[in-house]
Amino acid sequence: MNGRERVIRTLRFERPDRAPRDLWALPGIGMYRRDELDAMLRHFPLDVTNPHVQYGRGKLEQGTPHAVGSYTDAWGCVWRVAEPGVVGEVKGPPLADWSALDGFTPPLEILDEADFSRAGRGAADPPAGIYSTSQGAGLSTLQGASQSFVLAGTTVRPFERMQFLRGSEALYLDLAYQPAELFKLRDMVHNFFMRELELWVKTDVDGISFMDDWGTQHSLLISPKQWRALFKPLYRDYCDLIHGAGKFVFFHSDGHIMDIYPDLIEIGVDAVNSQLFCMDIEEIGRRFRGQITFWGEIDRQSILPFGNPDDVRAAVRRVRAALDDGSGGVFAQCEWGNDVTGENIAAVFETWSEARLV
Repeated sequence: MNGRERVIRTLRFERPDRAPRDLWALPGIGMYRRDELDAMLRHFPLDVTNPHVQYGRGKLEQGTPHAVGSYTDAWGCVWRVAEPGVVGEVKGPPLADWSALDGFTPPLEILDEADFSRAGRGAADPPAGIYSTSQGAGLSTLQGASQSFVLAGTTVRPFERMQFLRGSEALYLDLAYQPAELFKLRDMVHNFFMRELELWVKTDVDGISFMDDWGTQHSLLISPKQWRALFKPLYRDYCDLIHGAGKFVFFHSDGHIMDIYPDLIEIGVDAVNSQLFCMDIEEIGRRFRGQITFWGEIDRQSILPFGNPDDVRAAVRRVRAALDDGSGGVFAQCEWGNDVTGENIAAVFETWSEARLV
């Protein structure tokens, strides 16, 4: 069974031979620990690969992402990076004052000038270990692209993009007061992302991912009712477009998002990457196992950075006991942060290779 077959059988609950492997590495791992990363990928080949796509350069872009200092992204958001090899935070939102909205236009040039000619299974293998920062995409496998499940990482993240443009504090006030400008901004961002997805669905990738971080440690950042009114319709549009092209939908969110699992299932998300250890993993298994595929993960807040390999093995076994009944619906996935040892990452994949708990 090759990687592509394994992932598809996992998503369809058709009893794959094992859980598919996927690894996300922060930029710092590829920048400063490349030999270690390459050795890990040789030892644990991944089942997911990412396509070759080159987005255009935004007219407003300046500076270098992931390097200490400031850079400006294609939307004009100014990011501040305090540690090399991380994404950083937006400190200069271009729409902090609503008066700037009327003259603001999304960076359509990054789509108009994008090169999708090498996206899909027929493209040459991407170099092993490439990480798509902020897009929820994993690393490329050492297998050929035609043997792996090709998953597109997109820039689609409407809630977060609205925060980057407006500033988080201002956007939360907007969500409370709901001025007309809020809906104008939401629709502008949504239309841009629909246009981006329309480009992706024309390729022969197997799956398409999008993201938004919705959770705190204990609940959603906004009420489930407000989420369903303001953002669920956008997500439904994304799922309908992707499914209409015969592709699988992958979604990532940090935090405690149990309240919207039923909604994600309803609109057709095939695989969700969420912070299981912020929630009750056993309750998640009881309520949702067999209805959606769990695209990882293992606790990257405490266990991976501060635990030892025995702690990691116990965490993987807990996830497997709750979610892995042998029918599929679960990935062997984790994130390799800058402060995580290679021994702990290896322990994740070694434990997923053990015989399934009965």
